Amino acid sequence: MIEEYLQYTKTATCPFCVTKAAEEYFEKAGFERFNMEDGWTIERGKGYFMNLYGSSFIAFYVGAQFSCDGRLTIAAAHSDQPCFVVKPNAVIESGKYRKLNVEAYGGAILNTWLDRPLGIAGIVAAKGSDAFHPDVRVVDFKRAMLVIPNIAIHFNRDVNKGVELNKQKDMLPLLGMMEAYGSDKLEEKDYLLRLLSEETGIREEDILDYQLYLYNFEDGMTAGAQNEILLAPRIDNLASVFACMKALTAGRTETGLNVIAVFDNEEVGSRTKQGAGSNLLLGILERIYAALLVEREVFLRCVNSGFFLSVDGAHALHPNQGEKYDPTNPIYINDGIVIKRAANQAYATDAVAAGIIKEICGKNNITYQEFVNKSDSPGGSTLGAVASTLLPMRMADVGIPMLAMHSAMETMGAKDLEALVRLITGLFVA
Repeated sequence: MIEEYLQYTKTATCPFCVTKAAEEYFEKAGFERFNMEDGWTIERGKGYFMNLYGSSFIAFYVGAQFSCDGRLTIAAAHSDQPCFVVKPNAVIESGKYRKLNVEAYGGAILNTWLDRPLGIAGIVAAKGSDAFHPDVRVVDFKRAMLVIPNIAIHFNRDVNKGVELNKQKDMLPLLGMMEAYGSDKLEEKDYLLRLLSEETGIREEDILDYQLYLYNFEDGMTAGAQNEILLAPRIDNLASVFACMKALTAGRTETGLNVIAVFDNEEVGSRTKQGAGSNLLLGILERIYAALLVEREVFLRCVNSGFFLSVDGAHALHPNQGEKYDPTNPIYINDGIVIKRAANQAYATDAVAAGIIKEICGKNNITYQEFVNKSDSPGGSTLGAVASTLLPMRMADVGIPMLAMHSAMETMGAKDLEALVRLITGLFVA
C-alpha cells in the first residue's frame, strides 16, 4: 500500500489534480460518473462519483439492499494543502533573472520551501463554445520548474538564529534566466502564457486565465532504520484522501449509503462553494435520496441518524520538543489512528462519537490514540467543526499522526496509513 500511496502523491499535486486522479481511480473501480447539471438515475448496488468545480469531488456507494433503515455514513477529507498560488501578470524581470509573483495559500512553514525543486500544476481556462462554457484543462508540468533560493550564510551570519521571511520579497521563486538581457517587457509579461500554451496545446491568444499552484516536486520515500518512517510532500491531506478512496471501494454496505466527500479550501477556512462550509454536500445527499425515491422528511431523519467522519492529519509528539504537547496524551507515529478532541469544539468529536470509533477499532483490531491540545496552546481545527454546523449528525475527527505538518516535506509512520484505511472500511461496513 505504501508504494501505491507514494505513486499517488506524484499525480495528486494540486486540488485539481487530486480530483482528476480520483476520477481515474473510480472509473477503474466501475463507478459511474455523474454531473451536477444532469438528472440522476441511481441503482442499488452501484457506485457513483462526481467532479465538483474541478477541485472537489464526491463518490458514493448504494447498498444492494438499500433501505431507509440503512445507515448514512460519510467520510470527508480535503484536497488542498499549504502552498503558493501564481498571481496574474506573474512574470517579474529582475536583472537577468525571471521570477514569478506568487502569494501564500494557507499556513505553510515558509523556510521549508527554500532550496527545493518546485513544480507547477493547476488549470487553464481558454475560449470555449460560449462565454459560460470555457475550455478548462488540468495542467501539471511534471518537472522541476522553479526554486526559491536561500541566501548564503556569508551574507546573513545570523541565519541560524532564525530569520523572518517576507512573503512578497523572500518567497518569490526563480523561474529561469532571461532569454536576452533587456528583452521586450510585453514578451516577459506573456512568458508564462507561452509556457502554458506549449504545455496544453492551447493557442496563447485563446488562454483566458489560469489557477496555478506551486508544489514540492520531490518524491516521497521510506526512511528510518527499519523503513518505519514515511517522508512525503502533501501528507496533509493526501493520506486521508487516499484512505477514503480505498475504503469506499473496499467496504460495501448492504443496506445503507456510503459517501466520501473531498472538499477544497480547508486550509483557508472551508467557506467556499467547493468547501465544507457550503451546503454542497447536503444538497447532493438530498438529490441522492430523492433519486432513490425517499421522501424528504425521511431523508432528514436519515441525516439525523447518520455518522460523519472528518479525516485529517493529527499532531504526533515531536522528538525534540515534547514540552509543547499535552502531558497525559502523547501521540506517536506508527501507534495507530488518532481520535481528536477539543473542548473549544475545534474538533467535532464528542464522547458518543469517540465511543463509536473505539468500538469499530476494537472489532477490527485497530490501535488508536487520543489527541488533545496542551491547555495553554489553542492548536488548529479542520473541516469537521465547519461541516457540523450544516449537517446535524454525529461526527468525529480522526487522522494519521504526523510530524512537521504544513512543511513542504512531512513525516508519518509507514504502518498508520493501512490502519486508517481499515478504520474507514470498518465504519462503512458496520
